[in-house]
Order: sequence, then C-alpha cells, then structure tokens
Amino acid sequence: MTQNATPSGATPTEATSTTSLSGSATSLDSTFEQRLAQRAALRHRHSQSLVRLMTERDDLRGVHALADLVDESIRWTA
Repeated sequence: MTQNATPSGATPTEATSTTSLSGSATSLDSTFEQRLAQRAALRHRHSQSLVRLMTERDDLRGVHALADLVDESIRWTA
C-alpha cells in the first residue's frame, strides 16, 4: 500500500494536522493579544478612577497602602 505524499514529504493527514495546529496557535495568539489589551485598558481605567477618588476625598489617604502608592506614582509621572 502506498501513501500519497505532499511535496514537503508529509502524508496528507500529517499536513492537515499541522495546518490545524498552526491555525489554532494563531487563534491562541490572537486571543492572548486581546486579553493583554483588555487588561491594559482595565488597569488604566482603574488607575484613573483611583486618582479621581483620591483627589476628591483627601480623608482616604493613608487608609490603603496600595491605593496611596498608585496615587503617588501617577501624580509623579503626570
């Protein structure tokens, strides 16, 4: 029994599985990039909201160390 080989030497079944694997890898890369963009946008939105809140409510300073750190970091870079 002889198998039909593609020009690259792979059998048709191997060529198909390679194509589907690279297609899913591209899909994973696309999904990963979308997630990174969503996380960056969310981080930016939360930072803006925190700075706005800390500006409006001075009595909140010193309540949460991470909030103070983010607020000060953004103020120094602005």
